[in-house]
Amino acid sequence: MFESAELGHKIDEAAYKREVPALRRELLDAQYELLESRKFPVLILIAGVDCAGKGETVNLLNEWMDPRHIETHALRDLTDEERELPPLWRYWRALPPKGKIAIFIGTWYSAPLVENVYGQIKNAELDQRLERIVRFEKELSDEGGLILKFWLHLSDKQQKIRLKELEKDPRTRWRVTETDWEHYKLYDKFHQVSERMLRSTSTASSPWIIVEGSDPRYRSLAIAKTIQQALRQRLDAQNGKPAHDYFPPVTTAIDGLCIIGALDLTKSLPKARYEDELAKWQGTLNLLSRHPDFNKISVVAVFEGNDAAGKGGAIRRVTQALDARQYRVVPISSPTEEESLQPYLWRFWRKLPRRGRFAVFDRSWYGRVLVERVEHLASDADWTRAYSEINDFEEQLVRHHMIVVKFWLAISKDEQLRRFEEREKVEFKRFKITQDDWRNREKWDEYKTAVCEMVDRTSTEIAPWVLVEANDKYYARIKVLKTLCRRIESALQAL
Repeated sequence: MFESAELGHKIDEAAYKREVPALRRELLDAQYELLESRKFPVLILIAGVDCAGKGETVNLLNEWMDPRHIETHALRDLTDEERELPPLWRYWRALPPKGKIAIFIGTWYSAPLVENVYGQIKNAELDQRLERIVRFEKELSDEGGLILKFWLHLSDKQQKIRLKELEKDPRTRWRVTETDWEHYKLYDKFHQVSERMLRSTSTASSPWIIVEGSDPRYRSLAIAKTIQQALRQRLDAQNGKPAHDYFPPVTTAIDGLCIIGALDLTKSLPKARYEDELAKWQGTLNLLSRHPDFNKISVVAVFEGNDAAGKGGAIRRVTQALDARQYRVVPISSPTEEESLQPYLWRFWRKLPRRGRFAVFDRSWYGRVLVERVEHLASDADWTRAYSEINDFEEQLVRHHMIVVKFWLAISKDEQLRRFEEREKVEFKRFKITQDDWRNREKWDEYKTAVCEMVDRTSTEIAPWVLVEANDKYYARIKVLKTLCRRIESALQAL
């Protein structure tokens, strides 16, 4: 795969000087058009062999374009916060909004590559991590992102020459470290693993572009031209984003059954027993949150349900049992302007809890397959694709010792009407009812279909849906508390 990058490509200084002015002008024109249109974000990955010119390339791109609209990320050692969260979290936080360019010199490929070379992870784990990266990039690409991945290559002979040249010059000696020489001693192993990595992660939507790094002029022109041409091609496209695969709209649950319709909504709990159970399970939850090993895990509790199903009341009974410094309630509504310029899951990645903490989501990432689907705020391609993206997102959370507990609070259509009317009559409850609630009620059957399909497609072994019969609020609150306690107990026992 690296053969074409070892052919000794060179560009003489005169030719370089002739091409640079026009190329810089075209790059700037494309950058400003991108900024004005805000059609898509651009992610540029600069990776490759040590001393192949990665840093110089990043500096050059910032010089040739307007650096005010470029976000440069050199992500290296993990911070304490990053160690407590899934590996891709730090990159989700750094994603550029539509219209902006982000350059990554420390990429999501760096850690798995180095860890495999040094024997810290085996090939099977390397392949699993690369597969997750491919899914991550596909998600960004499906959301319209333009991903350009450059691998700067040097032969072992070229790398040795480059290291010695840098080390000999007092002005550049600081750039050569002991780690660089250690990596050079393992050149053949790095070469082998890099080729494996590049082959498995070079996809149609985000292919690797291998550039010979020995001649700075050739390297600079090759990368800058590729970026300019890719920007120009995308900007000139009719809709500013690549064509998606066609997803036929799905209107029924996979097996034709609707599990929501099979719930026994007559389940109830007498008030006297409810008060005893509430004290018991809130006490249990409090003790679990103070368990010595709780700082090794975190909890993500998701509350979805019909309008007026009692999500707020259930959340309050959970938080009453916890130290206020230990949890955060995250209310989810329509995305802000900033959030709408990012991939759909971006805003949820930013709200994840650190170890020893709770994040309670009042509504969640399931809005894409519920309200956005029913109200036609997302295309069929977008909401259909979201099922696999959500499952992948939750799998990453669970893999990183997060307990994902998802509650769907279900009430009957008649009970919802009773609660709506009560809210309109009671002064201190009027804020809970809006015209949108009444409008959503008119689409009861469409929402029911969407919920059934959501449960069918996203209730996984690691993050199953808990369906809560909520016509009786007392019964619903105790079921939520009891389920949450048992999930935490199981996780602590498994440590």
